[in-house]
Amino acid sequence: MNTFSGLSVRTELCAALESKKITEPTPVQEQVIPRIIAGENILFQSETGTGKTFCYLLPAFMKALEMEGNVTPKILVLAPTHELASQIKGEAVSLAKDSGLPVTAALCIGGAPLKRQIEMLKAKPTILVGGPARIIELIRLKKLKVHGIGMVVLDESDRMLAPEMRDLISEILSLMPASAQYIACSATLSTHHASLLENMIPQVEAHQQAEEPAEGGEEIAKTSKKAKKPYKLTLLTLPPEDVLKRKISHWAFYAEGRDKIDTLRRFLLAAKQEKVLVFTAVAGQVDMIVSKLQWSKIECAGLHAKMDKISRKKSIDDFRSGRSKVLVTSDLSARGLDIPDVTCVVQLDVNENKDFFIHRAGRTARAGKSGINAIFGDEKELRSLSRIEKSLGIVIYPKVIYSGRILAADEDGEQTRE
Repeated sequence: MNTFSGLSVRTELCAALESKKITEPTPVQEQVIPRIIAGENILFQSETGTGKTFCYLLPAFMKALEMEGNVTPKILVLAPTHELASQIKGEAVSLAKDSGLPVTAALCIGGAPLKRQIEMLKAKPTILVGGPARIIELIRLKKLKVHGIGMVVLDESDRMLAPEMRDLISEILSLMPASAQYIACSATLSTHHASLLENMIPQVEAHQQAEEPAEGGEEIAKTSKKAKKPYKLTLLTLPPEDVLKRKISHWAFYAEGRDKIDTLRRFLLAAKQEKVLVFTAVAGQVDMIVSKLQWSKIECAGLHAKMDKISRKKSIDDFRSGRSKVLVTSDLSARGLDIPDVTCVVQLDVNENKDFFIHRAGRTARAGKSGINAIFGDEKELRSLSRIEKSLGIVIYPKVIYSGRILAADEDGEQTRE
């Protein structure tokens, strides 16, 4: 059996993982952790639920402890949403506590008092996790010193390299030390993202790489126009673990736009799932959906960007603890969230971009468990699912809700029990 110690992870960190009942690395961790420890700059793509956070957190702890000097922070982790940033910081704090290692973590995100975060920085955190807007604000105010940073991580990097965040990320990376190591990860990455990141890093010191890229990896070596030294960047697209195919049941339900909330209500009552994550593309509809479900005595909470920090945290905490069985959210707010034991995902609309489908469906069937991905759509939306099926190699089965039961619908429109 493969072990984390076999990947050269420190004994204290291995013990911390064992206390969380994590004893065997996932395939992506086996491929990525040794390369990050070796000092490579890596962009890696892997399915949701495959342990990407520990891929960089474990080497980040080790790098921070090996770096000389008292300048902090030593590790900078950037995340596109408050919820994901908070989750990463929580994992870092837990890992430090369980390992007993002298590593501290702080969270700097928008919506929280700036003065309080400036005070937190005075405590010299080893790892700083934050949103791009707040991080650049602190840098411009000269409250955050970056010359001691040895590793920069971009989690859910496809979102942060999108046009709306690209300028902020570019400015932050341009201020990093020449010797900084760069890690980027997401369930959806491409050579386009690699090229964008290359152009954002003005000067990077070359790191020693393995002679051959890992299976499925594509090695990119370029010299930036502004760079004084050549550098290598590895885009590692790991072989899929086929979670979408093997662990998730994909169901499609016909529902016109005006009927979707009522169809959702009937689905929730019929499916009897313990923990359901509902996605809508329209953030402004979240509160209305929650209100209608609550009126039907369904325990649920909402999550969207316009909620204040306290309300958002309460919604997530209620869902994690089981006080709310349903969480209705917009795509961006739930990006990257790792909520254990989500048994079912509901997509209230069909986005033809397969990346959205992957990120939504990937919130269930985590840690080796199975799950349901239910898609609601009108005639036009459901027709577009055939392209997603072909692209991802999955089968989406048509279903109907009849007399409080979920049934399979055959081609003749007759109903047969699932």
